[in-house]
Amino acid sequence: MNRKEARKKAEQLVSRMTLEEKASQLRYDAPAIKRLGIPAYNWWGEALHGVARAGQATVFPQAIGLGATFDTQLVGKIADTVATEGRAKYNAYSSRGDRDIYKGLTFWSPNVNIFRDPRWGRGHETYGEDPYLTSRLGVAYVKGLQGTGETLKAAACAKHFAVHSGPEAIRHEFNAEASAKDMGETYLPAFEALVKEAGVEAVMGAYNRVNGEPACASQALQKQLRGDWGFKGHFVSDCWAIRDFHENHLVTKNATESAALALNTGCDLNCGNTYLYAMKACQEGLVSEETITEAAVRLFTTRCLLGLFDGSEYDSISYLEVEAPDHLALAEKAAEESFVLLKNNGLLPLKKEQIKTIGVIGPNADSREALIGNYHGTSSRYVTIQEGIEDYLGEDVRVLTSVGCDLFREKTEGLAMVQDRLAEARIVADMSDAVILCLGLDETLEGEEGDTGNSYASGDKKDLLLPEVQRELMKTVAASGRPTVLCLMAGSDIDLSYAAEHFDAVLILWYPGGEGGRAAARVLFGEVSPSGKLPVTFYNSLDELPEFTDYSMQGRTYRYMTGKAQYPFGYGLTYGKVEVTGAKLEASAAAQSIDSGAGTPEGKAEEIADAAGQDDRISVTAQLTNSGAYDTQEVVQVYVKNLDSPLAVPNPQLAAFARVFVKAGGTAEVSLPIAAEAFTVVGEDGVRRKEGGTFEIFVGCSQPDERSAELTGVRPVRLEYRRD
Repeated sequence: MNRKEARKKAEQLVSRMTLEEKASQLRYDAPAIKRLGIPAYNWWGEALHGVARAGQATVFPQAIGLGATFDTQLVGKIADTVATEGRAKYNAYSSRGDRDIYKGLTFWSPNVNIFRDPRWGRGHETYGEDPYLTSRLGVAYVKGLQGTGETLKAAACAKHFAVHSGPEAIRHEFNAEASAKDMGETYLPAFEALVKEAGVEAVMGAYNRVNGEPACASQALQKQLRGDWGFKGHFVSDCWAIRDFHENHLVTKNATESAALALNTGCDLNCGNTYLYAMKACQEGLVSEETITEAAVRLFTTRCLLGLFDGSEYDSISYLEVEAPDHLALAEKAAEESFVLLKNNGLLPLKKEQIKTIGVIGPNADSREALIGNYHGTSSRYVTIQEGIEDYLGEDVRVLTSVGCDLFREKTEGLAMVQDRLAEARIVADMSDAVILCLGLDETLEGEEGDTGNSYASGDKKDLLLPEVQRELMKTVAASGRPTVLCLMAGSDIDLSYAAEHFDAVLILWYPGGEGGRAAARVLFGEVSPSGKLPVTFYNSLDELPEFTDYSMQGRTYRYMTGKAQYPFGYGLTYGKVEVTGAKLEASAAAQSIDSGAGTPEGKAEEIADAAGQDDRISVTAQLTNSGAYDTQEVVQVYVKNLDSPLAVPNPQLAAFARVFVKAGGTAEVSLPIAAEAFTVVGEDGVRRKEGGTFEIFVGCSQPDERSAELTGVRPVRLEYRRD
């Protein structure tokens, strides 16, 4: 059923409703209309990294970990799997009359906000700091979730529209001020891509105001969404955000005015209860029946597209699909691809046959909470890092364990002395041939306001440091002198300066999902090479960033920063040694290109592609060589820098990427198309245009920045592209 047909059916259904019935359907918990044979439907569903809050489901790595994969095909497959499990659960639940919250087919995912500041507690719900990476993974997720069938497999939702990334503590009254240039350059591109390319069925507004207007009732944002981009789906408020209009933003006097403002500005669905006043608003002449009707029609169009009235090809999906073996295997593969190796002095991969005793230490070593992030489902089995290592080693290696410290409290037992597990940690380290130290955070320390135990920061981080008790544990383990791998489980930038100096290897596991421990063991012991890349910048200090409340992009993220990162966006090591040894441009029309030289820190051959009258349909073909001893996947990254326009983003920005498998001692070749947008700039008016004629193009396995070169010993191949 196409949208035109679905809307026609929706119009017929809504035309048979009374005004009161229409208004009742604009709530997230829409009641049944029995006389018309319309069952109740709860619109609130979550599927950020698996079907969430609805019982058993495959728990994939948290979104930030999926961002670290730089793998659109994988993310699309995960989304398709999530939709399969969502359908399986919906079919089973609804057949038994269970239409409760979280059990529908409208999933409020993905979160494509830009992770602009590492303090933001919800940043791990996103795909990172880069608009291009976010848009590519977001498009893949939406397409995978919604499917290609006659009906939607599930309905995706792009959130939170727009300019929303903290602070959590003041989000209900905060006004995010962003220039038109920052909007067009950073905050809006992912949303535009999800609407135009993926056909996302829903868009959710944010809690905050954007340049003075509540995001859920912004004429400027709605003009962009429905006017400029042609969005045809439905718009939903964040939960109880419309109540903020009169209680916190103070742009209306009461709930009736708030309901009217939201409806008149195009918000179709209310997550909350303010639309209980929709009828009163209509009676007082603040909103027309036609407006209420249109909102209801949009919502029923979505229900028709899902096949909820005429049936769907997905109605036969069995509940046995939930946590099916291939789904769990996919979760494990995703975790393996997400891990980012920041340092390795040769300790990794660990050699099982050379170890008699291994120590597994730290508050996140045997923590289920550290596997799941937030907005998660319930796994039938959680394989923690400790369990994964124990299962992998079996009876061959003795595994000693110690929690070492609490996640953040000063002791683990109420009557004990402060740091009551430090001595145990030192004993375990001293008796081990090698140590796996598992530190970090979980959703109680970084997350959403109101949903975490981090009351002092409402979910946000106050700094980049690990809790003090964990910093003391690091020092204790380092003092043992044992070969040590730090496994960091967190969803954001953490200061790793001490770890980089004192430990042999540093591996970021993010929040790796229910199969995380199994994946970690395979990577640590060399069954598979790590291949993830940082989707966010790891800064040396917050001092180099603007105030948290400042939404200007100046100085933020790899595209605008002026200093050196502790660990840069796009950085990540493997067990192999893959370099881009040659690259060439291929362009339409009269473009000419030559092979470039090998990638070394000392120098590069340049390529000049002169393309008269080009439409900038450019692709890069890269040759890769793995001179290392291990097979590995690697992420080839292409960055573009406009050399002419003063409006250009200051630093080279990501314009293409691809995962490539390269055998040890082998070579590979990959062709990457570069989007035409990479050769445009955004003006102060927010309009994107072609400007500038000369561009640097960098092709490598990292950014072309100095810090990446220091860490890898390799520079990307530099090419040059010119257009008339």
